[in-house]
Amino acid sequence: MTMEERIEDLREQTERALLGGGEARIESQHEKGKLTARERIDYFLDDGTFNELDQLRTHRSTNFDMDETKLPGDGVVTGYGDVNGRTTFVFAHDFTVFGGSLGEVFAEKVTKVMDRAMEVGAPVVGLNDSAGARIQEGVDALGGFAEIFTRNEKASGVVPQISAIMGPCAGGAVYSPAITDFTVMVKDTSHMFITGPDVIETVTGEQVGFEELGGATTHAAESGVAHFACDSEEAALDNIKRLLSYLPQNNVEDPPRVEPYDDPERRDDALETIVPDEPRKPYDMTDVVDSVVDEQSFFEVQADYAKNIVVGFARLDGRSVGIVANQPRVNAGTLDIDASEKGSRFVRFCDSFNVPILTLVDVPGFLPGTDQEHGGIIRHGAKLLYAFSEASVPLMTVITRKAYGGAYDVMASKHIGADVNYAWPTAEIAVMGPKGAVNVLYSDELEAADDTAARRQELIDEYREEFANPYTAADRGYLDAVIEPTETRPRLIDDLDMLASKREETPDKKHGNIPL
Repeated sequence: MTMEERIEDLREQTERALLGGGEARIESQHEKGKLTARERIDYFLDDGTFNELDQLRTHRSTNFDMDETKLPGDGVVTGYGDVNGRTTFVFAHDFTVFGGSLGEVFAEKVTKVMDRAMEVGAPVVGLNDSAGARIQEGVDALGGFAEIFTRNEKASGVVPQISAIMGPCAGGAVYSPAITDFTVMVKDTSHMFITGPDVIETVTGEQVGFEELGGATTHAAESGVAHFACDSEEAALDNIKRLLSYLPQNNVEDPPRVEPYDDPERRDDALETIVPDEPRKPYDMTDVVDSVVDEQSFFEVQADYAKNIVVGFARLDGRSVGIVANQPRVNAGTLDIDASEKGSRFVRFCDSFNVPILTLVDVPGFLPGTDQEHGGIIRHGAKLLYAFSEASVPLMTVITRKAYGGAYDVMASKHIGADVNYAWPTAEIAVMGPKGAVNVLYSDELEAADDTAARRQELIDEYREEFANPYTAADRGYLDAVIEPTETRPRLIDDLDMLASKREETPDKKHGNIPL
């Protein structure tokens, strides 16, 4: 065979690989409102940068006549390219080939790019659209899943891992995305569940649809499994691109700094009136975030889940920061089980990848109730305390209003390691709210009063004036300063510059035992 013939043969094999399961199955994918694996990669990566690996690999199985059906690529497209000019490894399940089911070779292709990503220090993005384990390959398929799970654990905290769910994801296939740092789902076309509706009905008699059981909205708002629920595949991929723009390539690099575009000395007068005079009146903490950070830089994460706490990424003078903030608009900003888990996971991610954390505090305490106590609020609340205490990245905290009880300690107080702590003049720092404190401290006096309600209000006002303010904490050094709200942005930017070289020695240990 001549060189020309050999080249022609290679081109024919490549062309066959590019077709995946064939034109009919590609058309079926489009009819479901879904892109193919290669179309997703082409949209996601910078033009002309994709370098494919293992394009011509096929399975080795001979069970159930599998040796009669071999397609190049074996159901997954793998390789690397650039996202906004930075190297990113990617694998995309090809549903047109065996329904994107995972077999031995499929898993080897995925683990190869994961290993390479860790070697060179670059993010891994998985575009999931799979029927799960390939039944025909039996334990080899199960072993393949476990090989991927192991890489997920090894890569955790080393390189960012992001999962996009763009089709069915069931059984063992859901565990890999669950280990990764962020999960993005597409409304109407993506689903995640351990057992499907048919199995649930058989075992429990419960009837439930795919969307209600494991759709994007369910996981974004109810379970917290998904960090984003997007309207289209393109929107999901755009979200991942934006997310990567805030992150370093790996755990030994600092996050990228964009060219500053917003005045570091900008002072927003709206901050002076944002906290209501009435202590129980709500306001939107995201308005505070938007006023303090670089214009239009706030990118909220898990916006539909545990809405009483806000987390996300933003920039201060071009530098990436993580935002953790109580949300007074929802349950008065109290910390509950879901909020504690949401906050702690985000804090630990930021700490893993050198992203400084800005904490905005307006918290009246932990949510009371038997449901919370029986659900383990003590243990779950301790996760957030643990995460902040463990973090060694720059920690900056601003108390805008309430900071009561143990929740004051938990929300990145000076006592658990925050580097910079400020309060606005509206801050109320105390063991408990004025009403509760008065009921404890003056119970006998109130019982004897002629007008109990009037005397109680009088004592509440006195307590608030005397104790529910930031000045005692400032006098003790627990606050570095009480600042005017309009000072917040320029002060934080100066502090972030100062803390850029922060180094912290931690005790030598294998790892801590977070109260999971």
